[in-house]
Amino acid sequence: MTSSTDQPTNVPAPAALRVTARSVELPGGVCASFAVSGYPREVGAGWLEPLLTYPGHLDVSLHIEPIPPLVAAQRLRRQLARLESTSRADAEHGRLTDFAAEAAADDAAELAASLARGHGRLFRVGLYLTVHAPDEDSLEAEMQRVRGLAASLLLDAHPTTFRALQGWTATLPLASDTLRLRRTFDTAALAAAFPFTSPDLHPRLGEVPVLYGLNLFSAGVVLWDRFAQDNHNSVTIARSGAGKSYLTKLEVLRLLYQGVEIAVIDPEDEYRRLAHAVGGTHIGLGTPGVCVNPFDLPDAQGEDTLTRRALFLHTLISTMLGEPLDPTTRAVLDRAVIDTYAATGITSDPRTWKRTAPVLADLTARLDQAESAEAAALAARLAPYVTGSYRGLFAAPTTTRPEGHLIVFSLRDLADEVRPVGMLLALDAIWRRVSHPAERRRRLVVVDEAWTLMQQVEGARFLYRLAKSARKHWAGLAVVTQDAADLLGSDLGRAVVANAATQILLRQAPQVIDQVADAFGLTGGERAFLLSAERGEGLLCGGEAGDRAAFVAQASEFEHDLATTDPAELAGEPR
Repeated sequence: MTSSTDQPTNVPAPAALRVTARSVELPGGVCASFAVSGYPREVGAGWLEPLLTYPGHLDVSLHIEPIPPLVAAQRLRRQLARLESTSRADAEHGRLTDFAAEAAADDAAELAASLARGHGRLFRVGLYLTVHAPDEDSLEAEMQRVRGLAASLLLDAHPTTFRALQGWTATLPLASDTLRLRRTFDTAALAAAFPFTSPDLHPRLGEVPVLYGLNLFSAGVVLWDRFAQDNHNSVTIARSGAGKSYLTKLEVLRLLYQGVEIAVIDPEDEYRRLAHAVGGTHIGLGTPGVCVNPFDLPDAQGEDTLTRRALFLHTLISTMLGEPLDPTTRAVLDRAVIDTYAATGITSDPRTWKRTAPVLADLTARLDQAESAEAAALAARLAPYVTGSYRGLFAAPTTTRPEGHLIVFSLRDLADEVRPVGMLLALDAIWRRVSHPAERRRRLVVVDEAWTLMQQVEGARFLYRLAKSARKHWAGLAVVTQDAADLLGSDLGRAVVANAATQILLRQAPQVIDQVADAFGLTGGERAFLLSAERGEGLLCGGEAGDRAAFVAQASEFEHDLATTDPAELAGEPR
C-alpha cells in the first residue's frame, strides 16, 4: 500500500529502460500497467484478495488521499442536487426511470448522512496494476488473464496506453501517482480493500487482533483476536522443536503492544530475555536471593481477606508436607496462623492489613511455643523450609512484587522437591491479579510446557479453574504443550481443550497424530500437513464455523532475537 505523500529521494533504479506505447522494457523482463476506472457498487471484506493471490508477478498499488470533511460535504451536496435534478427532468419528460441514477442518489444520501454524523470520511483512491513477464509474447497472455480476473471482480481495468512509464511508477513504492485516475471511497469501502484477511478464516476481529503469520496457500495474512471469540482461551499442541514456544512469544509481544497484561508460567526460563527487553518482571523461583512470602496479604482486600489467606496457607503447608492434613493438625495450624498474624499486629480489622506480614519462621516459632504434640510435630516437619535445605524460597520477605505488564515466573531453578510449592505460590499470585475486581482489564495467562503443571495436583486444579472462569475476569488462558497424549488422554486436558475457542496445531509426531486428528476433526490432508510441517508452520482452528487456516509464523529481526531458543543462535549471548 502506498500513500501519496512524502516522496523519497535517492531510490534505487534500473540502469536502462525502453518505453513503448503500452509497455516498459526492464533489464530481464517487460511490464505493462492497468488503471482501474470502474468499481462494483458494493464490496465485501478482502475483496482485493484475488488480485493479491494472483499466481504470476503482479504489482498492486492503492493510492489514498483523504478529502477534507468540508470539501466532501460540498461535493456531496452538489452531486445530490445533480442527481435529483436529472430525476425530476426525466419524470417531467416521461422518460423511463434511470435505476442507476436512483441507486447513485441513494448512495450519495447515505454518504452525506454518515459524514454528517462523523461515522466516516471520504477518500480519493487510485488502484493500479502492473503485470510482469519475461518477454512480449508472455506479457500479452498475462495481461489478458489479469484483465479477466479484474473483470470477474467487476473492476473496469484499462491499459495505460501511451502512459506506460507513469503506470509502472504508480505501482512502485514511491508514493507517486502521476496518472491521477481516482474514485471516491468512504471509510467502510476503503477498509474492505485492505488485504488483512485469510481466505480460509473468517475471524471476528475486535480491538486487539494479532498477526500470527502468512497464509501458506495465499499471499494473505492470518489475523486472529482471541478476545473477540466466545472465550479467550487457547491451546497450542506441537512436538518438541516445532516452534510452539516461538509462536507463543510472538503473540505475547504483539499483545503487549496493545496493552494486554501477560503472566507466564515458564518451566525452562525461556522468557527471561523477553521480559528484560520489554521492562517486565522476571521472578526466578529457586534462584539464590529470590524469596516469596506466602503470608503477604493481597492488595484486593475484602471482609474475608485474612480468612482466605489462612485457608491458602493450609493448602500450601499441605503441599509442603506432601499429604492432606488430618483434622487435629488442621485445627492446630489454623490457630497458629491466626496467632502469628496477631503477633505482628494484623487482626480482623482491615486497618491493620497494611502492616508488615510475618514469615514462615514466625509460624514455626509459634508452633514451638504451643504445648501440644501435634504442634511440635508440625513444626518439625516444616523445619526443612525454615532452617533446612529448602529454606531459600521462604528465608525473607518477598523480594520482587509480582506486578507489571509482563510477569514471568521461572521454575527452572526450583528443585524437584520444592517445585510443587513454588508453582503453587506462582499460581496464587497470578490468580490474585486475574480475579482482582477493582482492576479488570484484558489479561492473558500463558502456561508453557503445561504437561509439567498438570502432573501436580494443585497445578491441574488451577488450569481447570482458570479454563472455566477466565472469561468472567476478562482473561484468557494459553496452554502450550508438547505432550498431546497427556493433554487429550485426561478429563482435565479434554476440559481445557473444550474450553479453548482458539486451537493451534503445529507439527505432530506420528505416534499421536490419530489422537490429535480425532480430537480436532482433522481431514486427511490436514493430517498429512501436520506430519510434514516445517518449523513455525501450523494450523489455526477457531471461529463459529470451525474455520481453519494453514500459516507460517513471521517475525521481525527484533522479535526473532527475543523469541528464538536455538542454542546455535544464543551461543555467546549474555544471559
